[in-house]
Amino acid sequence: MSGFDEVLFPLKLALGATGGPQRRTDIVTLGSGRETRNTPWAQGRRRYEIGGGVAALDDLHALVVFFEARQGRLRGFRFRDFIDWKSCAPGATPAATDQHIGIGDGDETVFQLRRAYGATARTIAKPVAGSVSIAVDGAPLGDGAFSVDATTGVVTLASPPAADAAITAGFLFDTPVRFDAERLDIALDGFGAGRPLAVPLIEILS
Repeated sequence: MSGFDEVLFPLKLALGATGGPQRRTDIVTLGSGRETRNTPWAQGRRRYEIGGGVAALDDLHALVVFFEARQGRLRGFRFRDFIDWKSCAPGATPAATDQHIGIGDGDETVFQLRRAYGATARTIAKPVAGSVSIAVDGAPLGDGAFSVDATTGVVTLASPPAADAAITAGFLFDTPVRFDAERLDIALDGFGAGRPLAVPLIEILS
């Protein structure tokens, strides 16, 4: 992913963030009153809004430094969405059988991490390093049996799974985002404290 820094948005600055998945649906209403609906998006796109809470000037300075280092909207970065950052529910512990990521054919060894939402699947491109576990037909693989590229979410197995074997994964992940504004507005509310007025973030789809 070009123009991307493998750094995590400071968790302290993300407290109080709002946002979640966005979908795009094109709706055409016919003369009969009936409608047709279609979407050009294969998966949802996350949007977040940081700001609103009063913070110490040192924290606001850290936000300014982070924004300038990313050059506004130019460079992407990692964001931890604590509502959706695991291969399982937020209160559960990830297991190697959580998410289906492929079927063996006796030859293929490379698979992409994905997370399912019903019949819809989301590509996971930014797993948390060291958090990924893999299973083949329900049997967890040990150390050395697979590797994971934490910058792309690509899993490479040391040997190809047998034909029709189910490959599953458990993991933690971050959402790749960028700032969605070229300007950072900060209000000074008092001595030693202030607040960012609006800091929009938008997911970068791979």
